[in-house]
Amino acid sequence: MLLVVSPAKKLDFESPLATEKFSQPALLEQSQLLMDDCLKLTPSDIASLMKLSDKLAGLNAARFGEWATPFTTDNARQAILSFNGDVYTGLDAQTFSDDDFAFAQKHFKILSGLYGLLKPLDLIQAYRLEMGCKLGNSRGDNLYQFWGEIITNELNKALSDNKDDVLVNLASTEYFKSVKTKLLNATVITPTFKDWKNGQYKIISFYAKKARGLMARYIIQNKLTNVEQIKAFDLAGYRYDEAMSKGNDWVFTRKES
Repeated sequence: MLLVVSPAKKLDFESPLATEKFSQPALLEQSQLLMDDCLKLTPSDIASLMKLSDKLAGLNAARFGEWATPFTTDNARQAILSFNGDVYTGLDAQTFSDDDFAFAQKHFKILSGLYGLLKPLDLIQAYRLEMGCKLGNSRGDNLYQFWGEIITNELNKALSDNKDDVLVNLASTEYFKSVKTKLLNATVITPTFKDWKNGQYKIISFYAKKARGLMARYIIQNKLTNVEQIKAFDLAGYRYDEAMSKGNDWVFTRKES
């Protein structure tokens, strides 16, 4: 069983590290090609392209300018300990044991606009480049065209190495669109998290994102390898809802947020 999640806009490059172990991104040569295009952008271009304030556009222009290989522990940080959004709040990798990190390194992947596909302990440098960004590049007008089948091929390699035939999609729609599911050598299971509000179950973005991280944590800490086992997920009050689930879209609900 392989898990995929989205990255986060919010980053943490300052808190103490929970592990000193690290690896290198497999697609760094591809990232360099994208970075060559990013370096051509002015702060004004970045503000327009990413819909950012002038302050954030300036920050990201500086990040692009500082991006340099090779990646070391002096200029980069493990991906799973760098992203700091709602999913990663639920994941809480800062509290992982060595065994948790080892399992995650094999079964957990992070989709990325700049890095393509990351293992948890892959070193990254600070950046912002969302998968839906319409950055013109050598392969097209956006990042989906740039990555093409590359991300899917990397996932198929990981599935083959693990002898896995199931991928659990805990990523957002924006990021999972980068995966060519028809070419994926796996059954895709997509958990959805809904909260009871105003007399019905709804997807509430903040809670749903955190729940994706919680589910990833549940799988990693319990070392689950059979996808049916995730139906027992019960963190934060969520329960598998068989009646609302359909096919490979598995729904988890809770009454109180």
